[in-house]
Amino acid sequence: MSEPLGPTEWGQTPGVGPWPGPLPSGDDAAHYDPELLREGDTRNVVDAYRYWTREAIVADIDRRRHALHIAIENFGNDANIGAVVRTANAFAVHTVHIVGRRRWNRRGAMVTDRYQRLRHHDTTAELLAYAAEAGLTVVAVDNVPGATRLEQTELPRDCLMVFGQEGPGITPEAQAGAALTVSIAQFGSTRSINAGVAAGIAMHAWITRHADISAAW
Repeated sequence: MSEPLGPTEWGQTPGVGPWPGPLPSGDDAAHYDPELLREGDTRNVVDAYRYWTREAIVADIDRRRHALHIAIENFGNDANIGAVVRTANAFAVHTVHIVGRRRWNRRGAMVTDRYQRLRHHDTTAELLAYAAEAGLTVVAVDNVPGATRLEQTELPRDCLMVFGQEGPGITPEAQAGAALTVSIAQFGSTRSINAGVAAGIAMHAWITRHADISAAW
């Protein structure tokens, strides 16, 4: 059975009607959701995943996930968390780590949190311990004095990027635990850009260096 509809699936997302013709058969038949085949699929998924069960979609993304991890620390605006999760899903990020709050506004994730690996950490110390155990290089993304330009930095393949609020930025503890800090080049009057946007820029920078672009949709 398909799951209850999410906020982007209330008739606002382009989709497909009931499956036309003979139903899928063979080795791939288990990927498909009988209800979606019968009723149609209006979920926010790429065409390759139309009519698939959520479990089948997650399993296929797991096969394609990258070595990049993302951490969200000290976000005061819940909408930013959702935006980061949605972008992480688009880039098949390995895991999104959320430090602090367990409850957050999922509307900004546009239902992609159903398909993205998420992990909660009560403290930044817990996050840093996880990174050390997993062999991940911690990269802080923050516009602070001494940061190197993201555009001129060779990002590690196995890394954990840490983001904070666009005002206070990441915490001193995360800053101290980072192997390097990178900043995004800006040219206008604003002191900072939206944290969700900054996360998207940094993730894409990693993708351009380490991902197999031929495997993209």
